[in-house]
Amino acid sequence: MDLLNLPAICHFRVRCNSNLVGSDGAKSRPKTTRAQLPIPLTQLTEARVIYCAAPAMGHNQEGHPECNSRVPAILEALEKAELTSKDQSSTILKIDNYEPASQYDVAAVHSRSYVEGLEKIMVEAKKEGLLFLEGTGPTYATSTTYDEAMVAAGACLSLVDSVVAASQVTLSPPVGFALIRPPGHHAVPKGPMGFCVFGNVAVAARYAQRVHGLQRVFIIDFDVHHGNGTHDAFYEDPNIFFLSTHQAGSYPGTGKMEEVGSGAGEGTSLNFPLPGGSGDEAMSAVFQEVIVPAAQRFKPDIILVSAGYDAHVLDPLASLQFTTGTYYRLSYEIKQLAQDLCGGRCVFFLEGGYDLKSLSYSVVDTFRAFLGEKSHANRFDNPAILYDEPSVSVRKAIDWVKAIHSL
Repeated sequence: MDLLNLPAICHFRVRCNSNLVGSDGAKSRPKTTRAQLPIPLTQLTEARVIYCAAPAMGHNQEGHPECNSRVPAILEALEKAELTSKDQSSTILKIDNYEPASQYDVAAVHSRSYVEGLEKIMVEAKKEGLLFLEGTGPTYATSTTYDEAMVAAGACLSLVDSVVAASQVTLSPPVGFALIRPPGHHAVPKGPMGFCVFGNVAVAARYAQRVHGLQRVFIIDFDVHHGNGTHDAFYEDPNIFFLSTHQAGSYPGTGKMEEVGSGAGEGTSLNFPLPGGSGDEAMSAVFQEVIVPAAQRFKPDIILVSAGYDAHVLDPLASLQFTTGTYYRLSYEIKQLAQDLCGGRCVFFLEGGYDLKSLSYSVVDTFRAFLGEKSHANRFDNPAILYDEPSVSVRKAIDWVKAIHSL
């Protein structure tokens, strides 16, 4: 099915007036009003974690790793750990009454012909039951894919609204986490790819700029695979810094260190291919020596995170050695980085993670990190299955990327 050559529709629903002009002639920052928020502002300012769940139950193929069991497994684990809005109503909030994204929102990143074309082929998907989208790798669509992808993107935008609103009245706003699918970071501007339909984090980045005036967006992608869709969307944009850590040589084969952006965006793409077998020690060093100085120099207004959990040692689609403890430390440190650099504004977006147990345990420990609670990683991680990390190769890679980016 060719999604790129269908006629464009010219009318879109606009979420917010993005062209407000201040007295100095510059665009003013639109304020998020209480009426626009799905949760009262007083509750948001008291919370430490806010989350949405969009499990896309109709978008499913039996036996496919990106299946509709992923988000429910996470939610069940959060319930068992007593880390839900039911258990900690003042510190953990769940947003349910958000709107789907509009075509206007998504077309800020993707071509209109793709967005509208996907909507149109839902009729065919309804007849066929399941479609594989041509030229995208193993990306499928069902009759609900378009609507559920819009719901997922809308959850992301609602979290951005809520985090930004809270940051206007408190120095410690909650961290947001969009527990959503289908994932997004492989979806390129012209179409789907690699299990991904719409680029959720990319759509949220453009929305943060357009609606909230947060011009400098720092995106961290720690999925085991390179976020080529996000990378491509912002490769020439000086105001969005995209930083990806991923396994060297893994799908889709992009994300070389030498790919640093072009034109006005030269220097705002940083790719760090991790040698196979890299784990907690490697990621700790990369965070302190590469991610922190890159973010400090960029001076972001908000940090967005493509949170893929498929670098876990138990995940079947790669061969890195991250553990639950790795994700706990990453989450804690990213939250602290946002606190130090951009008023605590930070939102996570679920990407990969295909072993349901390691995925759910790792997300649970991410919530604990946000709350400042102790990690329970030692109850799940088994150090006996780990092997020596390629420390010499990692050190060479760190030194090389620091030289490329003058860090």
